[in-house]
Amino acid sequence: MEKKGKREVFGRIFAVVVFAALTLFGFGFSAYLIYNANNMYSYFLAFSYLILSIVAGLFNTFTAYSYYRSYLYDEYLKKIQQNLKPVKKFPKVAVAVAVFNENSNEVIKNMERLLELEYPKDKINFYMLDDSTDTQKASAVKLASLKYNYKYIHRTDRKGYKAGALNNLLEQLNEEYLAVFDYDEYLTNKKFLMELLPYFQDNKLAYIQTEKRYKKHTFFSDTIDLFDAFFFKFIQPSRALNNTAIFAGSCGLIKVDSLKKIGGFPEYVIEDTFFSFESDIHGYKSLYVPKVYALGKPIESFTELVKQQWRYNYGDTQFLGYFIKRTRHNTKKALSPLSNVDYMTHGFGLNYISVMLVLFTIISIMIVFSQLPIAQINLSNIFTSQYISFDLELLGMGALFVSIIAPIIITKIYFNSVKKGFMIFLLNFALAFVRAKAAFSAIFRNKYKVIWDRHSKNDKYGKIIYAIRNSVFEIVFSGMLFVFSIFAILINNTFGGVWLLWYGLLYFSTLIMFYRYG
Repeated sequence: MEKKGKREVFGRIFAVVVFAALTLFGFGFSAYLIYNANNMYSYFLAFSYLILSIVAGLFNTFTAYSYYRSYLYDEYLKKIQQNLKPVKKFPKVAVAVAVFNENSNEVIKNMERLLELEYPKDKINFYMLDDSTDTQKASAVKLASLKYNYKYIHRTDRKGYKAGALNNLLEQLNEEYLAVFDYDEYLTNKKFLMELLPYFQDNKLAYIQTEKRYKKHTFFSDTIDLFDAFFFKFIQPSRALNNTAIFAGSCGLIKVDSLKKIGGFPEYVIEDTFFSFESDIHGYKSLYVPKVYALGKPIESFTELVKQQWRYNYGDTQFLGYFIKRTRHNTKKALSPLSNVDYMTHGFGLNYISVMLVLFTIISIMIVFSQLPIAQINLSNIFTSQYISFDLELLGMGALFVSIIAPIIITKIYFNSVKKGFMIFLLNFALAFVRAKAAFSAIFRNKYKVIWDRHSKNDKYGKIIYAIRNSVFEIVFSGMLFVFSIFAILINNTFGGVWLLWYGLLYFSTLIMFYRYG
């Protein structure tokens, strides 16, 4: 236990050092560009890179702060637990599962498992919220609901998506608490209600979110599990210390009275984030319990991940506008500066990762073909006073290197896997344009919909066609980078050529992911 504790401390310190290094590298390379600028073009490059570095520096600083601060959460939670008393008077609880044209066999299996929750049977009611348009699937779920004594509620439209289904249920509820589970989550800890309800001895507590994880299956699906685990392991605990823990849509418990006073779930694509924010504004408390009570269905294909990330970033971009507007007209509780930062960074989060990657790539192209003396200095005169500015150029290469090894080493420390760390690094580039397009769709208020080709892809030829159709933009962009790379090498800028070649391969990974993982 002591050894694990030391590794945890080292991991937090290492994360802080990595993000600090990335910030310093960015500012150092910006200084190098400004130092060598001698015309309008080079000044434009230098200050563009500086602006990007300032934005990246702010995010890196906040991320480092969150990583380190999350280490304090265990002690914070222990202090709360010391004052808890076991539940003696059992309140009525509603357990709700929302479905939409899902695999009925999987839904039924998880419905049956939820019945095993440890709680007085006369104090718990189960609800199946079915928005399915597939009559065969809806019929199967309805029959299972009758069999397992779930109250079956079917809507003929999907107004408000999942939030609309939950709000429709809210109008009918007379239970005191609402537990929400996704259709694909298999209960692994039957003490969910018995362990969480005591926390509500704090009358201001509106909801509790637990840790969400996926079942183990393949290398790809296990990597996606870690992809999401970073949020629940590091970001969520840090946010919880500021009372901004995000309700993640399922595996959570909500006080019904608080939910009704808030006005129900705001009907957006990611209703959970909006609900969390409204809860905070209305003066309620939230809590995060870093314990797994149910495991979700693993994400098996890259297409599934793309759809998830599209929905997340579409919703996060909506939330950013909602947050700005709502904060401006807020007449209730004034949020603390840290809380405001938490919500802002959440809204910007995926946009920052995707848009910044693309912008840094574009600036890199412009740098390679500028007149700055990149990679044209012999080793013998690097450290002479005449070329001392080249030392700053090394910072640019260092930033690229650290950005590669950071997720790899952090994943190794916490999850004991180097390969999955590198996969996570690749996925951020493979998803960059998907996330960016989702953000623009939200900004221009395009109706949310799935846009990925679903044609047969079972044979090798079909898989290639499928991958190409769904990554045309990334193929064109990476192809452009490959051409620029060759051109840079032809004009004796070897470093610049390799730099652009590497970026090209990173964006080309979208095609590879679609082909390899479907």
